[in-house]
Amino acid sequence: MRITSTPVRVATAVAAVALLASACSSSNDDNASDGNSNAPVATSTGSGSGGDCTAEKLGYPKIDIKGAKVGFSQSEPETAAFRIAETQSMEDEAKAQGATLIHTNANSQIAKQVTDIQGMLNQGVQLLIVAPLNSDGLQPAFDAAKAKKVPVVTVDRLVNAKVCDDYLTFIGSDFVSQGKRAADAMIKQTGGTGKVAILLGSSGNNVTTDRTSGFVDQLKTAPGLEIVAQQTANFARTDGQTVTASLLQAHPEITAIYAENDEMGIGAVSAIKAAGKKPGTDIKIFSIDGTKDAVQLLADGQYNGVIESNPRFGPLAFQALKDFADGTGVAPKIVIQDNEYTPENAKDNLDKAF
Repeated sequence: MRITSTPVRVATAVAAVALLASACSSSNDDNASDGNSNAPVATSTGSGSGGDCTAEKLGYPKIDIKGAKVGFSQSEPETAAFRIAETQSMEDEAKAQGATLIHTNANSQIAKQVTDIQGMLNQGVQLLIVAPLNSDGLQPAFDAAKAKKVPVVTVDRLVNAKVCDDYLTFIGSDFVSQGKRAADAMIKQTGGTGKVAILLGSSGNNVTTDRTSGFVDQLKTAPGLEIVAQQTANFARTDGQTVTASLLQAHPEITAIYAENDEMGIGAVSAIKAAGKKPGTDIKIFSIDGTKDAVQLLADGQYNGVIESNPRFGPLAFQALKDFADGTGVAPKIVIQDNEYTPENAKDNLDKAF
């Protein structure tokens, strides 16, 4: 693989915590609610069988989930399918556990997310689940939670903060692996040759950094694939469309696109059609998430590969809060085992998409 584009415009990579191969003694797929067949299966990683982070260790009160007031801080508007499914999972699990959920949305503003969390704490939430907007910027909110001895579980995006101090655990995917798997899918579907464009996610978080590095590193195994363009499209469908349109004008030789989420990939489909080309044939598209819209396009032959990133964090987040209270302990990371949608299995697995 050769790269002829300008350097990737993303934030400095988050210091990665090494993923360990050993699973915790109690399997997390048993922790999912019976009513959510699509809840993610995950592996806990870190020291100890279940993790060393407990309420007793931190001197926090033991809160019974049933009857508790739980805060959920959503980072982005619930317009994209990922965020819709993520919030719905929290609401469903709170109901299943008999908890009261207080839900806020930062609307992609880090300052608002801080004030949202501080506001929920002032309302008396006893437990917190946070989907961080960025890896940095939430320390004032974590400090406020710590002062009130309210445990915080983070989901989807890793934060630059101290685990089992500022927050209990991170629940999410192995984003580097997702990027590598997307590259493998592209190599297979293209035969290892072509001109590649990358639609980067928003800057300032580890998802973009990791999905980029995983993809770029893995594509080096295919010398016939050359990255000719890469540009931020902010994980948004409209940006995916406008950025792709611009890239196709500047680089009409593009034959494959890697979008770091489905929304950008779906936007790329519209731009490719507007350019008079056939998505999935003239220009192959690969992305990460597993939304119904993207998987349907894959089943219809207008897309070429989707790596799943399961947003149904509710069961795992509530279980982590339970484990923290009852002394089982919470591991530093709970890593989801994501599936993959291919041209061969997309139609049969559409019901698993979100």
